Amino acid sequence: MKLSVIMTTYNSPVWLEKVLWGYSVQTHKDFDIVIGDDGSTEQTRATIERLREETGLNITHIWQEDDGFRKCRILNKCILEAQSEYLVFTDGDCIPRKDFLAVHAAQSRPDTFLSGGYHKLPMSTSEAITKEDIVSGRCFDLAWLKAHGLKSSHKNLKLTATPFQASILNRITPTACNFKGSNGSVWKKDALAVNGFDERMPWGGLDREFGVRLINAGVRPKHVRYDAIVVHLDHARGYKSPEQVAENKALRIKSEKEKLTRTEYGIAQLRETEGE
Repeated sequence: MKLSVIMTTYNSPVWLEKVLWGYSVQTHKDFDIVIGDDGSTEQTRATIERLREETGLNITHIWQEDDGFRKCRILNKCILEAQSEYLVFTDGDCIPRKDFLAVHAAQSRPDTFLSGGYHKLPMSTSEAITKEDIVSGRCFDLAWLKAHGLKSSHKNLKLTATPFQASILNRITPTACNFKGSNGSVWKKDALAVNGFDERMPWGGLDREFGVRLINAGVRPKHVRYDAIVVHLDHARGYKSPEQVAENKALRIKSEKEKLTRTEYGIAQLRETEGE
């Protein structure tokens, strides 16, 4: 099954490099990567070009001018650019375990989107991870992570669950099955049918609102929370705004109450404004 991995980045080339090394050792090999770059400097472009050569990964780099937080617009551009009919969404700070794409491919179903999660690492652990730790898989070993700063938590079960345990935990988890931009997948035709991401929305819940419209359109959610594993590298969030989060929440609630299946500020409008 061919997959297109869509991830976004902004001036975080060191973290992005770690993520791409994770994709270089995936057990599922039939995929391409589309990196949506929300206005990074030349250093990010140089990093992507070097990693494309060093890993042999099929990477498309889509850059847009830095004009504030425009993640939804770059995501919509990536959806249009994706070569495959099945899209896996993640972020440029989430290192995938070697079976990450294999899980998304195996668990994909018609009229369904998959909802994963991430395991957040402290900064000390994030900085300690090397290329060798990623390629060998050490950075997913709980003992190694604890030795490098990860605290004990019930959430660590994500890293140790067997496939059988994961199948049970995915069914019984009380966590809502929302679409996760850091770890989610959906058919391209379904993403296009709901007109992609709502470009009115800055940081905070934009992926969840996208998932609401998918559900309203008849696409069922399914958990892969305990078997599609990524570790999330720590970073500052200078773009975080409580006011913007509240505005995004209001848009999501409107989509829920009115059973909206499309946004009027998505891919179709992007095509019109950019002459595509």
